[in-house]
Amino acid sequence: MGSWNTTEMEVLSNIFGWVAFCSWSISFYPQVILNYKRKSVVGLNFDFVVLNLTKHSSYLIYNAAMYFSSAVQLQYHQKFGFNEMIPVAANDVAFSIHAVVLTAFTLFQIAIYDRGVQKVSKTSISILSVAWLTIIVCVFLAIPSHSWFWLVSCFSTLQVVMTVIKYIPQAVMNFRRKSTIGFSIGNILLDLLGGVANYGQMAVQSIDQHSWVNFYGNIGKTLLSLVSIFFDILFILQHYVIYPASKTVKSPSPDMESQEPLVTSSQDA
Repeated sequence: MGSWNTTEMEVLSNIFGWVAFCSWSISFYPQVILNYKRKSVVGLNFDFVVLNLTKHSSYLIYNAAMYFSSAVQLQYHQKFGFNEMIPVAANDVAFSIHAVVLTAFTLFQIAIYDRGVQKVSKTSISILSVAWLTIIVCVFLAIPSHSWFWLVSCFSTLQVVMTVIKYIPQAVMNFRRKSTIGFSIGNILLDLLGGVANYGQMAVQSIDQHSWVNFYGNIGKTLLSLVSIFFDILFILQHYVIYPASKTVKSPSPDMESQEPLVTSSQDA
């Protein structure tokens, strides 16, 4: 099995890993706190939240299986080589568990706080239905041949697809409202820091191992960070450059905003 060549690189990798874990984990709280203070979820796109829950749920299944299942690890090594390290660390599993819990709590806030006229779109419901039906088919295909690594890779692919899709409704909603009010920028800043730290951890491991299989052997994690960083930069531009607070200072209060017709973009995203 693969092991670290230098202690310094192992320590540096752990530092990057836990920075990513802390940043990503804390990133859920600014939105939760903002919802609580406003007693409203108007401005937060519901499609973004439900797609995010599916994304983190599938990512949790992938991480837990890769980290705890000896059968999955064996098939990974058979495919990529027994000298390669498993590309999932304890912080990945811990983050996924925390992410599922916090995203589910955000859905609970959506259920109890002012929603205005927003609702989950039929498009998102259709996407989720197709996604989970596909996973069920993959499960039945994997069982006869015991293709466990292939199966968890399907979950990894699902979380990558959800990562690509989930940001689009919120970005479109911000564009149509010409405002980011109700959507926490603190979430985005911390998410960006986590994405950069995650790439740092993977790069350190690759340098130590003199192999870049860490990137393409865990393509889900690689694409996850890349896509997240792209959308984080887009949201930062929307918040600070395109729709800064100085231009939206005259926006309605949260109570009045709940009747604003533009927020129906959640239905069209």
